[in-house]
Amino acid sequence: MIRQTFTTALAAGLLTALPAQAETYFELSGKASADLRLFTQSAQFAGQDYDTNLSFSFEPELYWEWNDGADSLTFTPFLRLDENDSERTHGDIRELSWVHVSDDWELRTGLRKVFWGVTEFQHLVDVINQTDGVEDFDGEDKLGQQMINLSLVKDWGIIDLYLLPGFRERTFAGTDGRLRGGLVVDTDRATFESSAGNKHIDTAIRWSHTLGDFDLGAYWFRGTNRDPKLQVQSVNGQTILVPHYEQMNQIGFDLQATLDSWLWKLETIHRDTNSENYWAAQGGFEYTFYGIQDSSADIGVLLEYGWDERGKSADAAIQNDVFMGARLTLNDAASTEVLAGIGHDLDYYSNSMIIEASRRFGDNWKLSLDGRFFSADNPADLSYSLKQDDHLQLTVERYF
Repeated sequence: MIRQTFTTALAAGLLTALPAQAETYFELSGKASADLRLFTQSAQFAGQDYDTNLSFSFEPELYWEWNDGADSLTFTPFLRLDENDSERTHGDIRELSWVHVSDDWELRTGLRKVFWGVTEFQHLVDVINQTDGVEDFDGEDKLGQQMINLSLVKDWGIIDLYLLPGFRERTFAGTDGRLRGGLVVDTDRATFESSAGNKHIDTAIRWSHTLGDFDLGAYWFRGTNRDPKLQVQSVNGQTILVPHYEQMNQIGFDLQATLDSWLWKLETIHRDTNSENYWAAQGGFEYTFYGIQDSSADIGVLLEYGWDERGKSADAAIQNDVFMGARLTLNDAASTEVLAGIGHDLDYYSNSMIIEASRRFGDNWKLSLDGRFFSADNPADLSYSLKQDDHLQLTVERYF
């Protein structure tokens, strides 16, 4: 990590607008990583004729602070190079934003990432940023979103107002990519319900507050649905999927209660579009056993249930699923952690298993081992397309 302190006199060419006594802080940090995926089975679809996949990513972050910390600028570009999937070789600006902080309000503008949610295995209420689908299939990776966000701090909670001028389309694996469906998604043919297309201005308002042991959040979002409808089309004799982005109104609620060793979690949404109107929820708990056998290690036991009112007609992977897992945290200097979980679909009787383990080495290195395993026999189950994509992923990260 590089950290430098400049006075106005030293940076006169760049900081002439700052008061003479102000100090400006510049920080450069980030990480570079190498990922190796090892697939344990032969590919299910044409074009996926490989068992290993190597990729590299680079994500620096430039942070600039001035006006005694009241103003800051953050720039976080991202680049990935993938051995096999040309769609996964891509770049993005995860963040390029200016933040101004006052006593009881903040103004945040530019490209940013905003996360909402409390549950472990699915984040229903997380609606602001678009999913970067080529990074992984689990929806955890997000694209930067253009926004103007005014945050007001009140005694009765925090109110966040969002103006989102522009829409980011979801990325999908290409013909040579694994962890995809049988039909390739052609993003170049995407369509929109709004005549403004990807320039539609979305809006959102969110309230969040902490009451004793309870963390509460509620919001209303109006704009372009981040989850596209994939429509089957035939182009030049080839069957493909084309994304169609509807307009939607969505309300969401999230709750987390910390009661001694218990952590209770709930997320629920109601989504209203021209094609459907439904409720969905994800909820459960995590119970932590502290200081196992008089050591510094903790073990957390997790149980969650995901429900979608649409049932088997849902275009979501989680519609009637139960999840069980355990988290081991050694609380050592190397920040060693292991998470293992199993998901079971109560409609299709399919199963999935995840293993995530990580450990730091020294001040700058981190090693992670992730495993994803699938079992599905019903072609109507969305996870059926992943049934031969069991894999282990080894990731080496270098922080600076």
